[in-house]
Amino acid sequence: MSRRIFLFVVCVAAALAFAGRGFSQSASSADASIVPGGFIETATTGVLRPRLSLPVLQALLPARGPFTFPAPYNTSAVRITNGTDCGGADCVDAVGYSYWRNINNHAGSNQMLMFLGLNRARGGPGPSLFSYDKTTGQVANLGPLFDSNSGRSWHSTEGWYWSMTKPTKIYVDDASRMLRYDVLTKQYETVFDVAPAFGADKTVWQMHSSDDDKVHSATLRTNTTWEMLGCVVYHEDTRQFQYFPKIGDFNECSVDKSGRWLMSLEDVDYKYDLEMRIFDLTTGAERLVWDQDGAVGHADMGYGYVVGSDQWNTFPNAIRLWDFARDPLSGFLVSHNMDWSAPAPNHLAHGNARADVPASQQFACGSGASRTDAVWANEIICFSMDGSLRVLVVAPVMTDLNAPGGGTDDYVKEPKGNLDVTGQYFIWTSNAGGSRLDAFIVKVPSQVLIGSPADTTPPVISAVQAYGVTSSSASIVWTTNETSDSQVEYGPTTAYGTSTPVGPTLITTHSLPLAGLTPASLCHYRVKSKDASGNLATSGDLTFTTQSAAPSIDTDRDGVPDQVDNCPTLYNPAQVDSDGDGRGDVCQNLPRAANIDDTGSSHGRIDGSDLFPLSRSFGACQGDPRFDAAADLNPDGCVDGYDLALLTSLWGRVVP
Repeated sequence: MSRRIFLFVVCVAAALAFAGRGFSQSASSADASIVPGGFIETATTGVLRPRLSLPVLQALLPARGPFTFPAPYNTSAVRITNGTDCGGADCVDAVGYSYWRNINNHAGSNQMLMFLGLNRARGGPGPSLFSYDKTTGQVANLGPLFDSNSGRSWHSTEGWYWSMTKPTKIYVDDASRMLRYDVLTKQYETVFDVAPAFGADKTVWQMHSSDDDKVHSATLRTNTTWEMLGCVVYHEDTRQFQYFPKIGDFNECSVDKSGRWLMSLEDVDYKYDLEMRIFDLTTGAERLVWDQDGAVGHADMGYGYVVGSDQWNTFPNAIRLWDFARDPLSGFLVSHNMDWSAPAPNHLAHGNARADVPASQQFACGSGASRTDAVWANEIICFSMDGSLRVLVVAPVMTDLNAPGGGTDDYVKEPKGNLDVTGQYFIWTSNAGGSRLDAFIVKVPSQVLIGSPADTTPPVISAVQAYGVTSSSASIVWTTNETSDSQVEYGPTTAYGTSTPVGPTLITTHSLPLAGLTPASLCHYRVKSKDASGNLATSGDLTFTTQSAAPSIDTDRDGVPDQVDNCPTLYNPAQVDSDGDGRGDVCQNLPRAANIDDTGSSHGRIDGSDLFPLSRSFGACQGDPRFDAAADLNPDGCVDGYDLALLTSLWGRVVP
């Protein structure tokens, strides 16, 4: 690993340490921001737009990094991969699927991590890690996830996904085991192994996890015939399995994001298509929805519900939300259009599901690619789940199924994009009408669809400390997880009594000085930060002790401390300042005046020849015949010890 990438990984690890302290659905709102572009249509007002031409796409797309889709979309997007990642070849695999997150839980961090398959059989190095700086827009290829000797270096990454509570770890399948893999430390941990309970000939596939990472589901199959046997659920906190054998032609199963509900999709009656078997994992109770009654096709799970396509609905491209708490189960229509000619969208993503907000106040997104020109068939769209049938048109997918990029399989070329946990970023792959598949991200302007959610969460204050403590001053520093203002309250008790002025700049790294403190005293303080929505956070009480007052320094030993002495290097206890300029007379008149005898070999030097006339006049004052005004150095009318001290302080000095 190069030094630059190593340092970057270390910085990412440090940045994610805070973000990974625990998953919180409220983090989605804390990270929410208003992004440009997007526009609203409805089920009955959807308009067919022309596809972007190849020349337009070639002029639009950068080699890597940010760009903006043209009108009417006007959304901000990011190109993640390019030909240099594959040695010029077409090696990027499609993102795994719309319900497996390729983007980590980056809430609270400026760095976003993504994994993508760079197929070794097509010139790539294997599954690789990428980063995106949400502040600068910089994209970096951090290199392969696995050594070239590892079998996983040949994996497409389909079926892998990020942990939501551990932002540097992904889930990977390993025969009979489910593993968590840290993309930075390159360490594995086993979540569960089905072999001891279900037999050494069993493997797991199509894994899913609750957002708190406590409940996991997987398809159970044999490693001899690869027959799918049913669904296994593992409770990580109790280390217990539940098993739900198939009763029909098994397709897949998934635990919901709360970890309470399980959906198994199977063709039970062998008549039409897949039925929904819904299990309450707390009781084991089962309910069934027939395909012809609206059982979902392509779908994604929320908290206690599933949102998915209904192929039997009277409306084209109908999408229904099934609330598992309802009994009997019933589906609620949340989206459709008026065009039967192509799926629109084809695959649904709801990785942004939240536990703290009703489903009716949330949204899901979808994407598709088709040779048919149809409403939304070749676009990324999002839809509210309140029954208003409003649709946010986000971006064109840019995929041309007739172009060579991505190979010959239309399914591989399908975008199958997925949403990150914040709902702010949608990742997908597209050939952009060219000869290679590449990965892209678009910023979802969800506020256009559902409005900006009210931010009622105060900042999180951390790393509060005092530094640079002196006898009378100190500085207080702290950090917040979102931009906010700065203030410190301080004083001798927990009543404080003194506050700094509010620092109005909204920042995440805070520092304020304190002044006028009492030496050698205990100082109580606490910090306060208020975010842009007016949510105030206040730290607990903290203390520090000021230093003792520094002893006075008196360089010339005249009894006057240097800090107030008007001539600190020359003995002058009287502090005479005849002209009132703040500089003592002795500094202005000496050392020239001290050169009393400026003759002979000692010309210019203050030495014994100057001491002799002073000694002859020592003790004499004006009026005394012995008085010599030249030896009265201060001058105060007498030649005394004061003059002697001045002379000795300049002893040996040469003056002009």
